[in-house]
Amino acid sequence: MNISFIGAGNVASSLGNLFANSGHTVKYGTQNPNDGQLSISEACIFGEVVCFAIPYSAMEGVLTINKESLKGKIVVDITNAINIEDWSPLFLGEDSGGEQTARLLPESKVVKAFNTIFADVMKPEKQQFNGQKLTAFIASDDTEAAVKIKKLADEAGFSGFVVGGIKNARYLEAIAHLNIAVAMSGGGTDAGFTYFQRK
Repeated sequence: MNISFIGAGNVASSLGNLFANSGHTVKYGTQNPNDGQLSISEACIFGEVVCFAIPYSAMEGVLTINKESLKGKIVVDITNAINIEDWSPLFLGEDSGGEQTARLLPESKVVKAFNTIFADVMKPEKQQFNGQKLTAFIASDDTEAAVKIKKLADEAGFSGFVVGGIKNARYLEAIAHLNIAVAMSGGGTDAGFTYFQRK
């Protein structure tokens, strides 16, 4: 697939490398493109799957401007609502960033995913803990889109796990806040969650 990342920071570049290593074509869109990068609007047009790895505070503006280009596409929201200064959470009450993205893009297939995984462990040699793969939690109201992102996550070396509709993005974002809190208290970012399920 053609996959775009809006943003080119550690998460975008690390996850993008995993997708590229899985055989997908990956391009990055930024506000001030360097060599090989696209503008944000070009990246929104290019990708069959468009992944947003930008600050939460920038999402509404970027999504609104590019709404038409994103119609019918899978849009992956990787963001977490945090204060940039200290990584502390911005509490959204009973709402979530993922649900906000879905409301802003009613004609897109919005998926919340990969926001619970640190960039430090988005590397082949760090994707397993004690033989278990890191879990990539996935929430979306579009079942087909969720399954496609699960396949993408599995190909990239994670264990994709669809947790239900986009309303569950609030729980994924809470997991991310917990992950960040543990990291900031001294645990570091070479860490992650593995979920197992006995049936």
